[in-house]
Amino acid sequence: MRNRSLLILTSVLTTGALTLTACGSRDDGKGGGDGENVTVVIGVDAPLTGDLSALGLGIKNSADLAVKNANKEKVVDGVTFKLVAKDDQAQPSVGQANAQSFINDKEVLGVVGPLNSSVSQSMQKPFNDANLVQISPANTGTELTQGDNWKTGDKKRPFKTYFRTATTDAIQGAFAANYLYNTAKIKDVYLIDDQKTYGAGLAASFKETFEGLGGKIVDTDHVNPEERDFNAVATKVKKSGAKAVYYGGEYPAAGPLSQQIKDAGANIPLMGGDGIFSADFIKLNKKAEGDLATSVGAPTEKLDSAKKFIADYKAAGYKEAYEAYGGGTYDATWSIIQAVKIAYEKNDNKLPSREQVLEAMAEVKFSGVTGEVSFDEFGDTTNTMMTAYQVEGGAWKDKHSEAVKPE
Repeated sequence: MRNRSLLILTSVLTTGALTLTACGSRDDGKGGGDGENVTVVIGVDAPLTGDLSALGLGIKNSADLAVKNANKEKVVDGVTFKLVAKDDQAQPSVGQANAQSFINDKEVLGVVGPLNSSVSQSMQKPFNDANLVQISPANTGTELTQGDNWKTGDKKRPFKTYFRTATTDAIQGAFAANYLYNTAKIKDVYLIDDQKTYGAGLAASFKETFEGLGGKIVDTDHVNPEERDFNAVATKVKKSGAKAVYYGGEYPAAGPLSQQIKDAGANIPLMGGDGIFSADFIKLNKKAEGDLATSVGAPTEKLDSAKKFIADYKAAGYKEAYEAYGGGTYDATWSIIQAVKIAYEKNDNKLPSREQVLEAMAEVKFSGVTGEVSFDEFGDTTNTMMTAYQVEGGAWKDKHSEAVKPE
């Protein structure tokens, strides 16, 4: 996923801290080997306030749960993990400032996040220059891992420190197009995007596959997601004769857009990606019934591998739901924990450097909340499962899950 504008207000939340006998840094060479306990900080960057905070808080809570479980289970004997979460407000400038703050903290050995692909674009190079591992549970912009020329087949990994547990827009857009054309039997679509990194990329991927299948894009449009009056484009959709709308963007704009399209007399479904797959989309849209969304992974609630995560999350008493990226966030955080474990043991049970943790990421492989977790040569998840959802009875219901093979 995702993007935004300016404002610098950084909210720091620290959770999961236990009583520590000693605090080490990468420079002091101390570690569990001499009986001392050391602290490893895992950073989290996400929108914790603002329109996208429902997703951001689900990310923070799920990372917090992974840290608490790692400490409880003593996954790395001699190491206490600590979470530090920062609010990027879905704004690249704030995300970049947060990245530098994480880099300056020598105890930080990995960062989970962000939510938005555009925010990630401002963070990747600083993290790469600092050899600091970054894992996003939500970014789907294909160029983040495969470079700007990936569409031509010239795939080159731009940043060695960047990983993700979410699959790419190339996979998600193609999956959505296939579902709409082959399963929903809809051949005429009005294409709209919010002109942001995530939305525009997703819409482009959908368009390429949908037209390749024989579908017709009857018209295209762009909207400003900061606005909430979409009546002009809604009228155009009504006149177009489209049988569905595909929207590249996020739920704060998608909910009102969908309702206004139906209010204009076009009783057709709006479909989007994981950016609209939130309970808040339904809260913002009185006419959401029948709308569609795709999201990464299989439905968390139906995975045997997620039962413990769901139970632990409930028992922890978080006020907010884990939302679309809870399982992927837990696995992203656990990936860093596993990399620290590998590097720590190779370093004679002494605190590893950021470079050693980065090197250990190549060996990370485990059974996680979302299934088997590992990363390919680009830093992409090897789990390409996608699910289509539809609003039925005022709630998202999963309709079809499928592992999509990358082209």
